[in-house]
Amino acid sequence: MTLLEGAFLIGAGIFAGFVNTVAGGGSLLTLPLLIFLGLPSSEANASNRVAIFAQNIFSVAGFRSKGVRVFPFAIYVAIPAMIGAIIGSKIAVDIDETLFNRILAVIMLMVMGITVFKPKVKTQAEEMLTSKKVWISVIAFFFVGIYGGFIQAGIGFIMIAALTGIHGFRMAKTNAIKVFVALTYTSAALVVFYLSGKIRWEYGLVLATGQALGGWVASRWSVGVSDRVIRMILLVMVVALSIKLWFF
Repeated sequence: MTLLEGAFLIGAGIFAGFVNTVAGGGSLLTLPLLIFLGLPSSEANASNRVAIFAQNIFSVAGFRSKGVRVFPFAIYVAIPAMIGAIIGSKIAVDIDETLFNRILAVIMLMVMGITVFKPKVKTQAEEMLTSKKVWISVIAFFFVGIYGGFIQAGIGFIMIAALTGIHGFRMAKTNAIKVFVALTYTSAALVVFYLSGKIRWEYGLVLATGQALGGWVASRWSVGVSDRVIRMILLVMVVALSIKLWFF
């Protein structure tokens, strides 16, 4: 990695960390950007997880410091997600590069549509933690893990929809569970990518540094900033990146 590429990744990471904090969807930028820097799709996908892993460590610690209680339920859904992520990451390692790029382009546009229009998620007046609903979540999060292990982008919205729709969790608890599950299945995916020799640590660690800095800046500066403006900027960038992934 050249000095210019490192500076570019730091800048992209800062923007992605900022976007993740105020709107969501940072991986919609970082994953294709790693591909455009010349990394094969599987290596870009693997290296992007280093930044995601680091970001979720700090997120889990932050919720823990605020005393948000998510256990033992978080364990119940994290374990099947971890098993699913092993399957999904193995698929990501073996898939044809051109096919992966086109799948990513389609997913980017679909997730960006959800992110921009941001439908409201309804919650119940009380949390619903019956045995039946817990088992529904256990099954659902196995498939969430497969998707997360395979491509990651936009999975936050999927987990929020599942947790609020099935159990009626409020957003603080939903986000605390979400980041714990993401940390757990990302750990499993990283092991698969590492054993396959796909992680480019220099790219992943530089990107992680930028994202951490971007999140730190956004958490202090973004109060009062319209997230709709950020989402519209993100939309333009994602559409351009998707076109490049599909045709070039």
